[in-house]
Amino acid sequence: MPRRPGLGDGGPQDADLTLAQRCARVIVDEFAYYNREFRGISRRAPERFENRDWAGTQRDVVERLDLYTECVNRALDELKRRLGERARDVPLWRAIKQSFANQIEELTDPEFLKTYFSSITRRMFGTVGVNSDVEFFVLDLDPLRGITSQVVSNTYTNRGALELLIEELLSDFKFRTPWRDFEGSVEHVATDIRMHLQRSGEHRPVREIEVIRPVFYQMTRAYVVGKIKGEGYTLPLAIAFRNGERGVLVDAVMLKESDVSVLFSFTRSYFHVDLERVGEAVLFLKSFMPRKPVSELFTVLGRAKQGKTERFREIFRHLDETEDRFVLAPGEKGMVMACFTLQSFDVVFKVIRDRFPAVKNVLREEVMAKYDLVFKHDRAGRLVDAQEFKRVRFPRSRFDQEVLDELLGECASTVHVEDDNIIVDHVYIERKMTPLNLYLRSAAPEQAELAVIEYGQAIRDLAYTNIFAGDLLLKNFGVTRHGRAIFYDYDELCAVTDCRFRDMPQASSYEDEMRAESWFYVADNDVFPETFINFLGFDEHLKQVFLDKHGEILEADWWRQLQERLAEGDVVEVLPYHPHRVRVASSF
Repeated sequence: MPRRPGLGDGGPQDADLTLAQRCARVIVDEFAYYNREFRGISRRAPERFENRDWAGTQRDVVERLDLYTECVNRALDELKRRLGERARDVPLWRAIKQSFANQIEELTDPEFLKTYFSSITRRMFGTVGVNSDVEFFVLDLDPLRGITSQVVSNTYTNRGALELLIEELLSDFKFRTPWRDFEGSVEHVATDIRMHLQRSGEHRPVREIEVIRPVFYQMTRAYVVGKIKGEGYTLPLAIAFRNGERGVLVDAVMLKESDVSVLFSFTRSYFHVDLERVGEAVLFLKSFMPRKPVSELFTVLGRAKQGKTERFREIFRHLDETEDRFVLAPGEKGMVMACFTLQSFDVVFKVIRDRFPAVKNVLREEVMAKYDLVFKHDRAGRLVDAQEFKRVRFPRSRFDQEVLDELLGECASTVHVEDDNIIVDHVYIERKMTPLNLYLRSAAPEQAELAVIEYGQAIRDLAYTNIFAGDLLLKNFGVTRHGRAIFYDYDELCAVTDCRFRDMPQASSYEDEMRAESWFYVADNDVFPETFINFLGFDEHLKQVFLDKHGEILEADWWRQLQERLAEGDVVEVLPYHPHRVRVASSF
């Protein structure tokens, strides 16, 4: 990372600055650098899209995710150098905090800066819970407070023909790559809007369309995001653009809240979009996705740390406003993770156990590395975004005894009691879903069939992004409110390209067939796809549903062919919209 003025070379040199003011300025300057770099990486997205540089896109994803920690570490090193033996001087840090608050009053997104300040002091002091002397109280860090301005947007008015309105809109979003079929794309968008209005029984014409001016980029697609307004109605709008060998065209149009919500899901990679004020965009998105938590919107827009802070606020606001208790999460007990949840809140807390059964040939550090891999990988809409928290303090009185017994008995190296509190040194927090095995027990026949098909598609989608789930038991998959099957147990996750997919050898004798142990050699990375179906617990009908739709993933050859494609650098797309919404473009 290049050196820049004001950090590491003495910073501001005015003689009248106090040590506290100079240290506060170090943090302000470092955050400014972080923000510039963050936006700089985000601004690469249009060129990546235009050049179809998907490998570069993935590198940018990882670089941007690592940037926050790198900048916190640089600020810490500089502050320790300046403060010396006074690095943990609480009265001095009170003064630094006050000076910092004064310096950021007129800056954009000041709550982001307060979160950044607290990231530094928590590391400096090893804070457990919250220390309001040296950090900003998390429950006060409302990133939407005081926002009165609107996100930068374009508004297009219907002057008599919907096609002309769409033509004006699409003309404003030019790429250096030429259009493949501009007129066809205009027709596609106009037709989809008109058909959606007819299906919903809405006959009043579109009055205007308002879209956020910056384009949203996510992996291989670009999106224009906004809303459609008519007399008495508002619809969300997301237009997906595809760049193929012969140019750009509209790939899909999303007009339902549920569809746009999946696009902005906690199971997908973060958007690269250059926003001046992120809070304005969150308010705009929240206007047509009211059920989407603010924490998830900040996160999916790439501000993962602010998303974590907001998630923390949501949890503790909920505790303040309810009598909710922490209870064991529904589903089978995990061998690697102890899982608990709040009775009426949509998150699950996962703590790594001190010891694993012998069948789990994995170390704690390896489990954490796999969660970090998921954080940086293309989650393809099939992996939960697990947020990592450290040194969290919860009131002991809110825990059911059953949960306490498990945490203190099986996670004692991570969870301990301090006065009237439970201190959790390390925990992952994920969105709550219904475990697939439990879902199938109570689902109506048609819902069960759809869930089984979704389960098979989840295995496929993960494989397309070079992820083999490892443990394919139904209990390791969840069902979202949109009916999507999502994988959330990462301790056996690995790369498809690291596996050896084998056909089951045929036994040469009855004795071999009857042996309890394998009569042939099996290496740690050997996988036998045809055996998957034996462990899933489907009844005969659901087994046939699975085989009819996804039978080929039980064949080793399917996996070996996919390995060859991945090894050759082939990008197998996993789209955040259903195939029936994709525009058919032959010879594209």
